[in-house]
Amino acid sequence: MSNQIAFVTGASRGIGRGIVLELASRGYNVVGAATQADPLNTTKGLYEVKARVEELGQRFLPVCGDITCRDDHARMLEEALTEFGQIDLLVNNAGVSLLERFDVLDTTSESYQRVMGINLEGPFFLTQLIANQMVKQVGDNPASKPSIIFITSISATTTSPNRAEYCISKAGLSMAAQTFAVRLAKEGINVYEIQPGVIQSDMTVGVSDKYDALIEGDLLLQKRWGTPQDVGKAVCALVGGDFDYATGAIIEVGGGFGIRRLH
Repeated sequence: MSNQIAFVTGASRGIGRGIVLELASRGYNVVGAATQADPLNTTKGLYEVKARVEELGQRFLPVCGDITCRDDHARMLEEALTEFGQIDLLVNNAGVSLLERFDVLDTTSESYQRVMGINLEGPFFLTQLIANQMVKQVGDNPASKPSIIFITSISATTTSPNRAEYCISKAGLSMAAQTFAVRLAKEGINVYEIQPGVIQSDMTVGVSDKYDALIEGDLLLQKRWGTPQDVGKAVCALVGGDFDYATGAIIEVGGGFGIRRLH
């Protein structure tokens, strides 16, 4: 992985931060995208991540943009190419939870559009843009092996009627991963999907008591919270060369959540 270039969205915190640090520890230079980037704030956010990556001996380029804005996509890619000249790995991680949970019978258009724009439409078109760049790179250098990873969720296949729009967005992103895998196979570009389960991050702080109890019960086979590092390790495993013959693979990082059990 030495000196390969990864483009990671939602890189300033949580799962994205964990992915960036794991990639950097394996030799990747990283373009980290987020909605905000404050050079004066080195205690949290993109510039804290930048400092950690540089401590690991790698380069980190912070890029700031709105995942729902295609003009921002083009600008962020241009900044990345100006700095590094290529993209070897795209990790679609950026996403949001709900501002407020609604019964599916009461879900609002505003909530639905917000979640779909950030969790599905934005990553779809960013992937389209960067995939075309990767196709060009393979044309210039057939020995190159770019890859794309979609970070979805166990909610892609598990319903929650009080957060329907979130589940639908992740199910759609899962299908996007499969569709890009089919289209890009002939270009030599592998596409994978990782489905995180109950991960300890900023997004789950508000429901920590609820999931503490569920984990102590029978929700998971491995009775602990997942960590951003768990997801980062899965990313590194997929792009480390051992899964070359597994494009389209779906990996759950969920402590055994998805195994069907008869109680």
